[in-house]
Amino acid sequence: MGFFDKFKFSRLKEGLSKTRDTFQENLSKLTKGRTEIDEEFLEELENILVSADVGVETTLDIVDRITEKAASETYRSEEELNGMVMSVMQEMLLDTAEEHPADFEAPLPSTPYVILIVGVNGAGKTTSIAKLAHNYHKAGKKVLIAAADTFRAAAVEQLRIWADRAGVPMVSQGQGADPASVVFDAVSSAVSRQADVVLVDTAGRLHNKANLMAELSKIMRVARKKVPEAPHEVLLVLDGTTGQNAVAQAREFSKCVDVTGLVVTKLDGTAKGGIVLSIARELHLPVKYIGVGEKIEDLQIFEREKFVEAIIGRV
Repeated sequence: MGFFDKFKFSRLKEGLSKTRDTFQENLSKLTKGRTEIDEEFLEELENILVSADVGVETTLDIVDRITEKAASETYRSEEELNGMVMSVMQEMLLDTAEEHPADFEAPLPSTPYVILIVGVNGAGKTTSIAKLAHNYHKAGKKVLIAAADTFRAAAVEQLRIWADRAGVPMVSQGQGADPASVVFDAVSSAVSRQADVVLVDTAGRLHNKANLMAELSKIMRVARKKVPEAPHEVLLVLDGTTGQNAVAQAREFSKCVDVTGLVVTKLDGTAKGGIVLSIARELHLPVKYIGVGEKIEDLQIFEREKFVEAIIGRV
């Protein structure tokens, strides 16, 4: 592991410290002095996983896998029990939707590569766009942001501040403008400037799904007038601190638009980072990025093995 990889893993561990500390403390108590798996162990493990917001369905899946392993394997120490729990959680994530391991430096399938960002207000959508822009820009890509959340008065100005921090241009028309018109201008500008990536902010109104669906559909139709394959990705931003509500939001948004991947934010602010496992397992959508801090550098590509290792580690 190179220096930069070690730094990223260190930031990941730091960002997940609340989840890890709670999980490790409980798991350490559970495995202390044990060398076998019995009904009491499984019941306590269920409680630990549920308290980390892993979710009931995912918890039962993990426990079933552990029960199956216990029937054919023996464990001689606490360390082996901890290792087994970690390996089962990693296996479960590997069975979910395809991972997104590509670095921001990787070549794009086509340009301009249009990414639609959706999510409810307050989920961290604006900061996630800025962090994506920062990472692509730092990787040498020409990035443009489309401020198509014209419903909220402060949305455009908030995004402008973050765009300035990321060092990338932004196309906007102000509050009340037609979002599709903003996107058309932005995509047209991206084509003329030979930009590599277009990040499109959208309104986060989920209470009226019919209007949301109509707006997103119009945005996509307009974008396709300039880039026929657009949008190439639809990323749904979810607030990790909201737990199972994030899963419910994802289901609702998936009814409105073809979500291709997830961004789970604010994992540094919760002891229930296990929600990522629940999201991946229950929604069958790839978690592509996770937010582990407030700094513009604190958006990481989601790597399943590293994520589980950062939560469990050596107990």
